[in-house]
Amino acid sequence: MKPTQANADSMTADSRDLAESADAVSLLSAWGETLNGHFRRILGRYPSAPSRLMEAVEYSLLAGGKRLRPALVLESWVCCAGGDRDKPSLAVLAAAAALELIHTFSLVHDDLPAMDDDDLRRGRPTNHKVFGEATAILAGDAMVTMAFETIAQDAPANLIGPLVRELAHATGPAGMIGGQIIDMDSAHPPSELGALQTLHRMKTGALLTASCRLGAIAAGASEISLASLDRFGRHCGLAFQIVDDLLDQTSTPQQLGKATKKDAAKGKVTYPMLIGMEASVAEAERSLTTALESLNSFGPEADGLRALAKFVVERKK
Repeated sequence: MKPTQANADSMTADSRDLAESADAVSLLSAWGETLNGHFRRILGRYPSAPSRLMEAVEYSLLAGGKRLRPALVLESWVCCAGGDRDKPSLAVLAAAAALELIHTFSLVHDDLPAMDDDDLRRGRPTNHKVFGEATAILAGDAMVTMAFETIAQDAPANLIGPLVRELAHATGPAGMIGGQIIDMDSAHPPSELGALQTLHRMKTGALLTASCRLGAIAAGASEISLASLDRFGRHCGLAFQIVDDLLDQTSTPQQLGKATKKDAAKGKVTYPMLIGMEASVAEAERSLTTALESLNSFGPEADGLRALAKFVVERKK
């Protein structure tokens, strides 16, 4: 739906109240069930693939998790297309599934000994602890190719190029993978806030922003709507990373389902380390406010996005 000035005038004072009218946990749960069914159909497309490889892919892909990124894809589609949550288009399902395949690949590789060397992910042993390092690497590789094949097979011809271009850019050297390289450079950690924000705009924010853009593209959104959702996604991404850093300091592995306090142990710079806990909380709140303001030109069709933005800041894991 194209934003209008009338909607903008009516939304400026009410965005946080509207965010409460949709239940983020219920949205994430419902979209998660939809995606799990779709993932099983995708996995069924590879009957001749080596069974151990597909077991490793399924182990991580169906391990649960918040499903925040694909939910943002789907809610951005709802926002721009006025779509029915009970009848998501094949194009948006393809975009959401592809995004989550990329995200899951990044987690599998991030947990490897050569990267963050983690033993726990989503409350259970990491992929390489179960299947071995070589299989985990190949499972991650497989998920990358499956992501783009899913778009190529399921999206309408006119959307394949735009969706692939968006996802590839967010994943590649100027996006998540580039951010991972910067994050691994322990000899040159960020020393000021701007550099830290740049790092996380690539490492974490690129896929979160792409989530919103993919949903808008799948809906055939206007450039105005796409720009609004781009801004929303960028500020949600910043808030998400700040809260992640805070939870790493204040939560237990049992609460998060993964190792905690590992950033400090590895000498990585985080928002609490750089600007302190209170300033980090305030920065996350400012990012949330800006994200919600980015949706002022939309009406109730964006309530799901507003709820997810609040969830990003208020979550406990």
